[in-house]
Amino acid sequence: MDIEETRLPGIGLRHDFVTRQGRRIGVISQKNGARELFMYDPDDPDSCRAVIDLTPEESEVVAELLGAPRVIERLARLSEQVEGITTEGIPVTADSPFAGRTLADAQIRTRTGASIVAVIRGDQVVPSPGPDFRFQIGDKVVVVGTEEGVHEAAKILGGG
Repeated sequence: MDIEETRLPGIGLRHDFVTRQGRRIGVISQKNGARELFMYDPDDPDSCRAVIDLTPEESEVVAELLGAPRVIERLARLSEQVEGITTEGIPVTADSPFAGRTLADAQIRTRTGASIVAVIRGDQVVPSPGPDFRFQIGDKVVVVGTEEGVHEAAKILGGG
């Protein structure tokens, strides 16, 4: 699928694409993190049929709903393609010393060299959680790194 990118000086970037059904959709990503999601009028490509203004938080929710499963699929394919890279989902159990604590507290990357690339919480996926992300019992933490690094991360998160 082709994505057309247009710089909007002083505002941010606009990305447009055409769906399989021929509908043109665009997203304006503003420098402040806000997004505008819009659907062009099929009869007049210079006008919009609908515009939805999204806060940075709302944009993250939409991205998670639409993109997170693709992130997980791509990571799985990456680990198949790149020798030495391992991906594992590590559960946060009641025994974990990091249940209720933040990603920054765990210092996984510093301690193991492995990276936490997503956290699956129930039906939601949180891609690229920030340092203030707080683990909960039942989370599945997606870790990418060397086999040894991922194994060490599992020991840290599991309390072993």
